[in-house]
Amino acid sequence: MRILAVADVEDDLLLSRLARPESARYDLVISCGDLGPSYLDAVATLANTPLAYVRGNHDTSYEDDWHMGGVNLDGRIERFGDLRVAGLEGSLDYRDGIVGYSQAEMSRKVVALGLRAALTGGIDVLVTHAPVRGYGDLPDGPHEGFEAFNWLLTWVHPALMLHGHVHLNYGIIDRERTHPSGTRLINAYGWQEIEL
Repeated sequence: MRILAVADVEDDLLLSRLARPESARYDLVISCGDLGPSYLDAVATLANTPLAYVRGNHDTSYEDDWHMGGVNLDGRIERFGDLRVAGLEGSLDYRDGIVGYSQAEMSRKVVALGLRAALTGGIDVLVTHAPVRGYGDLPDGPHEGFEAFNWLLTWVHPALMLHGHVHLNYGIIDRERTHPSGTRLINAYGWQEIEL
């Protein structure tokens, strides 16, 4: 399966590329958050493929402004062909007015999703906005990852985890790494093509 993952920054170059008839085709577009509904609508329409998403910490207007299709993955496991895709929205709660969770709140969400995965055959791809704590996050409060994601990856062993939130222009940031569980971690900032 060929996935187009997007996060955090709207890229007109991607839209131009998708509009060309000879551009690569995808089986699924996945948004890791902090992208406007009209941009996601344009990406999914030009790619002519289903869209799955989680909200980023700045996606507070989705309830009011969400006028397009797409599957909200937060706390859910959805099938796209043979692929089981699950998601968890938001970032660490660092101020009012964002989609944010405390470490304890996210732990409860992770346990619920982990149990659902255990009962339904697992997860192939985990989609989050925030990274795993200690793997692609930053030491400042707003960009610190969730500790509970380490537990979920160790328990469920998805092949792939996609996240955003940590912008590549914040410093020396690895686009891709491997978690000790064996899960491939990809920061989808901007856009990234993934073959599964």
